[in-house]
Amino acid sequence: MSTELSQKYDLRVPRYTSYPTAPQFNDSVNGEVYGKWLGELSPDLPLSLYFHVPFCDEMCWFCGCYTKIVKRYEPVAEYITTLLDEIDLAAKALPGRFTARHLHWGGGSPTMLKGDDWKKIITRLGESFNIEPDAEIAVELDPRTATADYVKALAAAGVNRASIGVQDFDAKVQEAINRIQPYEVTKRVIGWLREHGVEHINMDLMYGLPFQTLEGVIDMVDLAVGLNPARIALFGYAHVPWMKSHQKMIDEAALPGTDERWEQFTQAVGRLIEKGYVQIGFDHFARPGDSMAIALKEGRLHRNFQGYTADPAPVMLGFGASAIGYLPQGYAQNVSPLKTYRDAVAAGRFPIQRGFALSDDDKLRAAVIERLMCDLAVDLDAVCARFNHTDTDFSGELERLAPMATDGLVAMDGNTITITETGRPFVRLVASVFDTYLERGEGRHSKAV
Repeated sequence: MSTELSQKYDLRVPRYTSYPTAPQFNDSVNGEVYGKWLGELSPDLPLSLYFHVPFCDEMCWFCGCYTKIVKRYEPVAEYITTLLDEIDLAAKALPGRFTARHLHWGGGSPTMLKGDDWKKIITRLGESFNIEPDAEIAVELDPRTATADYVKALAAAGVNRASIGVQDFDAKVQEAINRIQPYEVTKRVIGWLREHGVEHINMDLMYGLPFQTLEGVIDMVDLAVGLNPARIALFGYAHVPWMKSHQKMIDEAALPGTDERWEQFTQAVGRLIEKGYVQIGFDHFARPGDSMAIALKEGRLHRNFQGYTADPAPVMLGFGASAIGYLPQGYAQNVSPLKTYRDAVAAGRFPIQRGFALSDDDKLRAAVIERLMCDLAVDLDAVCARFNHTDTDFSGELERLAPMATDGLVAMDGNTITITETGRPFVRLVASVFDTYLERGEGRHSKAV
């Protein structure tokens, strides 16, 4: 890839973990609307459940998530009580007992929970939903605060996939982002997980961090691969200090420029493929036998708020402060302030602050964008037929794609669009052509690469 193309197309666009994207959410969707949506669901629809734990014991300066720093366990315990009550609210609003096949805990850091918390949550979920015996139960894990007993408690609760935050193994980079996590700490926790039967390990790495070099990024990939995770996510650091004030602690002069970021990304991707990983979309990698790689091969790959996924569920219920859920009718997001969240649940109200009710056109475009993001190709006629949109006109979008075709990012055959290997890193940019809500160059979004 030429420097000219990386400079031309490395623009700010959404990650498209939803369409419309979260900046378009509005307050027309509230707790009352959400309750109505839940009541309209058919009990034969499979569910996914997401739980947000908005606590950490210290702030990582690169972080873009909603979290609070706490040094005591009491706020966490109080939060778990509210979370259990919110689960009860949802279960009562649903028209029957639903089945859950995917459960995911994110944060913040779910590692702030104690072993007894996991018992309480899993027990309550079992009372409210049918949890499939082979359900994927995934937890984001901070190796710096995990203990052997904690890992044992996760396994006892049925956790079978753990996502390990690493970012980089280099001590200088770790110091620059305020996340000191020696390689041996990560290796030890992965050993505990496997010892207790949690075999599916994900690992998060980043490029574009302060003081990262090309050689250092390759070393980071090699060390990660040496721990044999089933999946690796390779994220580009999004420096948005105007949105996340703690990122002002990062020395901007130490950040790699566009060309350096590009080289770090392309070399890391090449190394992961060389090591036997299958590239999923633009930033995920999986061993060939992993469920995500199999879903890609079979055309069943999806994308949701956790990124690429093999989860096909049409409904995800979000629990906890700031959590987002999706239903056939639209998206719903909980309030962020912990007190507001707690007060709403205590009053027996869904703590929904905003969301988005989907129109038929939104659903059509969401499908187009998801296929581009997952398959790197889309047959517009086939998607229109699926949604009975025989009169939809994409001529304007095809016209905007023409310069990308000239530059070799996409190939177009009538109404079929295929993203080339050259264009793969810019898949978000291609997808954005079908986004009718996007204001080009919005500062709230991260760069394409």
